[in-house]
Amino acid sequence: MYRIGALLIGYLLGGVQSAILVGRLKGIDIRTQGSGNAGTTNTIRVLGKKAGALVLIIDILKAVVAIWLAKLIFNGSHQEANILIALYSGIGAILGHSYPLFFNFKGGKGIATTAGTLIGMDIKLFLIGAVVFLICFGMTRIVSISSLLMTASIPILIIIAYSGKGSIGIEAMVLGLLITAFTFYRHKANIRRLMDGTEAKLTSKK
Repeated sequence: MYRIGALLIGYLLGGVQSAILVGRLKGIDIRTQGSGNAGTTNTIRVLGKKAGALVLIIDILKAVVAIWLAKLIFNGSHQEANILIALYSGIGAILGHSYPLFFNFKGGKGIATTAGTLIGMDIKLFLIGAVVFLICFGMTRIVSISSLLMTASIPILIIIAYSGKGSIGIEAMVLGLLITAFTFYRHKANIRRLMDGTEAKLTSKK
């Protein structure tokens, strides 16, 4: 039961589409500008660094808050499944961000929300994932490949950290693999551009 409840909490909070809301304050629909993606990178390109930073913070926090709320509700009766509660609510937030109920199911790709999931799950795993992202971004200035590498590290990090937890560890690993697979699916156009050598580097207008 906690699995469904955590997913639902995450989905509803993940559906808070900060890029769309910030864009509306500027009189635009971010989904019709730039790459059309309702996320941090496109917000930076279209609206600038300050707007992009605001979107990034909100998109991270909504996953953190979803995990905190799910743990508050379900941890009392499922303390042994703490990691699973975090992962299910985080996955719900990623799905809500990507397919928001109140924004015609057209959202972003969920990288910031994935980062928030790692924070809510295990801050040590987030720090390792952040280092992977920053090293790759520092070398390439390409957000997509940095995001893909960070996300690809998630199941590996879960295996290292939770392999001794039996069936819970196995389920956590499977959920980590699902996050990775979903991220690669959402970035399929970026992957094609990376293979073609046409993927854009991150720049902003201000």
